[in-house]
Amino acid sequence: MYKEELAIISQAVLNEMEGYEFYKMAGDQAKTQGNKEAFMRLANEELKHAEYLKKLWTSLSNGGELKIEEILSSGIDIPSPEIYRWDKVDKAYATLAMSIYGIGMQMEKNSIDFYEDAKKKVSSESSLGLFDLLIKWEKIHLEQFTNQYQLLKEEWWAEQQFAPF
Repeated sequence: MYKEELAIISQAVLNEMEGYEFYKMAGDQAKTQGNKEAFMRLANEELKHAEYLKKLWTSLSNGGELKIEEILSSGIDIPSPEIYRWDKVDKAYATLAMSIYGIGMQMEKNSIDFYEDAKKKVSSESSLGLFDLLIKWEKIHLEQFTNQYQLLKEEWWAEQQFAPF
């Protein structure tokens, strides 16, 4: 009954695990403790996303329907953007940081697009509810990366004497 839906959820789990690995790697590359912690928080959030999706997959594969309230009661909490503490990036690290934030922005945009598209293909209320929740979460991540990228871009342009202002 939920064959296509299960395939979508399986792909979503893989996407989230790829995000986890990327943010973990970015945290390992970060040069400041604040940035390391922010990337590790993002990595752990991607793991949470995968856990919620796996829970949904298990329920649907057993022929059941998981209520979104059951997922919410398990502790899902969309973080406030203020929890990410991004430290000032050293000039020597700026280009790498911009690359990481740029890739992060693209990953988050892709996740939002994936969940928006997935909503058109699923029928269970729990899938729709969880996808809506994940879209909101991914938008917070996207906003964080976009803000950091813009700050670094302006600094980088000024450093390179490309500043268009």
